[in-house]
Amino acid sequence: MLHPFSRKRIGVIDGQGGGIGSTIIKKIKACFGEAVEIIALGTNAIATAQMLKAGANRGASGENAIVRTVAQVDVVAGTLGIILAHAMMGEVTPKMAEAVSGCSATKLILPISQENVDLVGVSDDPLPHMVESLVIDHLKPLICDRP
Repeated sequence: MLHPFSRKRIGVIDGQGGGIGSTIIKKIKACFGEAVEIIALGTNAIATAQMLKAGANRGASGENAIVRTVAQVDVVAGTLGIILAHAMMGEVTPKMAEAVSGCSATKLILPISQENVDLVGVSDDPLPHMVESLVIDHLKPLICDRP
């Protein structure tokens, strides 16, 4: 059971249209409600707006917002692109990728391929199945005392 004093802060990062981040946020909200704080971190304002519509508690856009906020969250969730410089058609800057990969937060990364990157040995599950696994199999044990 989640204790009130241990409310986790989850940063969800997405770019372009914010669709994948929105899907992640909706699943987290459905599973945990207000027991967690979700911070939408968009590489652009459109992505942030879509993630806020999906139910994020707060949101911010751009390089500085992402660099500063990932240092303050317990968990970071997003696609492989959030740790690759110049991913998402160049929206992920080297500073963003470095901040995410170097922060102390647990990183839950969906293996959605980026241009010129093939993840060998990773299944091609549909996005809803991957998000389900991210939330139930990986996030839930971090949030709850019992998996």
